[in-house]
Amino acid sequence: MGNSFGKLFQITTWGESHGTALGVVIDGCPSNIPLTTTHIQQELDRRKPGQNNLVTPREESDQISILSGVYQDKTLGTPISLFIANKDANPSEYKEIQNKYRPSHADYTYHKKFNTPILSGGGRASARETATRVAAGAVAKQLLRSFNIDVVAWVDSVRHIQASVNTDHVSREHVDATTVRCPDSAVSQQMIDYISTIKKQKDSVGGVIKAVIRGVPVGIGNPVFDKLDADLAKALMSIPAAKAIAIGEGYQSTQMLGSEHNDILYYKDDKVRTKTNHAGGIVGGISNGESIIISVGFKPPSSIGKTQPTIDLDNNETSLTFQGRHDPCVLPRAVPVVEAMIQLVLTDHILRQQCNTTF
Repeated sequence: MGNSFGKLFQITTWGESHGTALGVVIDGCPSNIPLTTTHIQQELDRRKPGQNNLVTPREESDQISILSGVYQDKTLGTPISLFIANKDANPSEYKEIQNKYRPSHADYTYHKKFNTPILSGGGRASARETATRVAAGAVAKQLLRSFNIDVVAWVDSVRHIQASVNTDHVSREHVDATTVRCPDSAVSQQMIDYISTIKKQKDSVGGVIKAVIRGVPVGIGNPVFDKLDADLAKALMSIPAAKAIAIGEGYQSTQMLGSEHNDILYYKDDKVRTKTNHAGGIVGGISNGESIIISVGFKPPSSIGKTQPTIDLDNNETSLTFQGRHDPCVLPRAVPVVEAMIQLVLTDHILRQQCNTTF
């Protein structure tokens, strides 16, 4: 039913936006991986609502509980179950939309597919569900540390405001230095001011999150249907509001000649390297040892404070003024979600590669 992701390192998430709780079960995690609630909580704190004026004021501490699969701060190799309680659900804010479809939300499509009532906050379609992905990604991150693989994502643009970031040197500390999670100090304040203006106008705005993955060895990924870039694209496109994915030069490569785009190989210090990285670290669906570069485009959030025309469940024309709490821009809180989905894919592929080379 689309609630599970991964092959060897598999997660299954559960829970609704305004339900009692959210959770995730992780199956396939090897034993003896160091894991504590602190490892997971520090990632959830970057995603949680209410952390500053740029995000939704919903007050959720997103405190994590480990229910199974961990003993004496190490994984057991058995299913890991993680639990996050919903503390600040407020279904009363959604009374007006119980019989109306919100523009560009999943209310209509979920209603027609499942023939169930429209759930407060979007139910499973809500970005609230991504808290469970971040929790699972934190577990994957612990495994990737043993392979010296590092994933850093940041807000690269907010609508027309573009950052300039050196992918070779950007760090988590640089990203988290500002509330908008843009490591370009000269541009981050412009982004903050612009999002604040859009919020006052009861509107929303989108942009691009970029990520660099450093330390991935050569040979990760599988041919044809299980290409590393294909699995990364699927993972990242599963994030609510994600609408575009680019690997390496992405769409810019369509404007280049082959002689311009080709990454020339050379040999130095017992390693095969490329003089450029237009391919973004993946060739033929398999990592080539260079940094993997990914961009994810996010649309503006659909929940806005402006009155909009719509239809009700009986197809009658009406209007809707949404009163619930929402983010004017999802980008700052989506950064850890992007990192988490990348970490889940890499962990799954690393484990697959170990199976390929063991026998």
